[in-house]
Amino acid sequence: MKISKINIRTNTKNYSIHIGRNLINKIDKILKDSNITFEKCLVVIDKNIPSEFKKTLFGKLKSKKIFKFELVPSEKIKNNITIQKIHKILFEKTFNRSDCVISFGGGIVGDIVGFASSTYKRGLKFINIPTTLLSQVDSSIGGKTGINNKYGKNLVGSFYQPDLVVSDINILNSLPKREIICGYAEILKSSIIDSYKSFAYINKNLEKILKLKSPFIENSILKTCNLKKIVVEKDVNEKNFRKVLNLGHTFAHAYESTLGFSKKLNHGEAVILGIISAAEFSLQSGILSNDKFNIIMSHINRIGMEARINNFFKKKDTDKILNFMKSDKKNNSEKINLILIKNFGKIKIDFQINPLILKRYISKSLN
Repeated sequence: MKISKINIRTNTKNYSIHIGRNLINKIDKILKDSNITFEKCLVVIDKNIPSEFKKTLFGKLKSKKIFKFELVPSEKIKNNITIQKIHKILFEKTFNRSDCVISFGGGIVGDIVGFASSTYKRGLKFINIPTTLLSQVDSSIGGKTGINNKYGKNLVGSFYQPDLVVSDINILNSLPKREIICGYAEILKSSIIDSYKSFAYINKNLEKILKLKSPFIENSILKTCNLKKIVVEKDVNEKNFRKVLNLGHTFAHAYESTLGFSKKLNHGEAVILGIISAAEFSLQSGILSNDKFNIIMSHINRIGMEARINNFFKKKDTDKILNFMKSDKKNNSEKINLILIKNFGKIKIDFQINPLILKRYISKSLN
C-alpha cells in the first residue's frame, strides 16, 4: 500500500497526517520531507508497545539527542501529576521551544503529551505517532488535548495542533480484539455522520475491517480521517459545526466517569454505548425513524461487545450519570446539550434537553 497523506490546514498551524504500513521504519525520511528539525526530543512511550517497534523508532532517531519516559496508559493517569512529571524532564534537560516531544502510544498518551507540549513555555514541537486504531482515526487529529479531574473527563485541556502525525497500520496487528473494537467505534460514528454510503461500506465489510484486512482497514482509516479533516478545518475550536464529532460522547464520557475510568469499560466501548443512547433518544424524540434506528442497532449487534448500559450500571447509578452529563463542557445552560441523529449524514447539534427528561430515559434504560 502506498503512503496516504492528508494535509490539515487550520488558522494556527498546518500539518500532515501520514497513513500507511512500515512508517515507523521511515520516520527519519518523513521528518526530513516534512522539514521538521530539532536538537532534543522527549519520547513519551506506552509501555505496552512491542519492543520491536520501540527499537525501530529509536534506531531511526539515533542522530538526535533522545530522552525517554515510559508510562502505562489509563484514564486514571490523565492528570496534572503526569503533566508535571513530563514538564520536570523538559525543564531539567533545558528543552527550548524549537525542541520536540513525541507521543508514541494511543489516545491517552497523545492527550497527555499534547497538553504537556502546549503548556511548556507556551508550546513546543509536538509529533504524534498513534499506535491504536482509536488514536489513528480520532484523537491524533484535530488538536484536542486534555486531562481528567474529579468533575469529569477532559475538562482541563487546550486546542494544540501537532506538527506531524504518523499512523503506521502495521502496529495495529499487535492489538487485542477489544482495542480494535474500541477504535471501530469512531469509524462507526464517522460513517453515521458522513452518509449512508459510508455506513453501507463498513456494514458490508465489518468482519474484514475488524480483522484488519487490506484494503478495508486502510480505506476505513482514510475515510474517517478525511471526514475529521473537513470538520476540523471548518471549526477548529468546536464553536459550532465540529460538535457533530461528539455524537454519542456526552453519554459516553458520563458512563466512563461514573465507573471512575475503570477497565471494565474503555473509551471506545463507552462511545458505542453512547451512540446507542443517542440513537434511542433520537428515536424517542421523533427525530430518527424506526427503520434507520433498526439498521444502526443491527450493525452494532454484530460488532461483538456487550452493548447495553444495564450490563455496566444499576438503576442507583442514574443520578451519578446525570450529574456527569450536567458538567459536560458542551453545555451552556441548565439544560443538557445532546448531539442526536436525524438520518445518515444528518446530525442535530445543540439539542437542549431538560435534565429531568433525560433522567427518566436513563432510569428506564437501567430497568
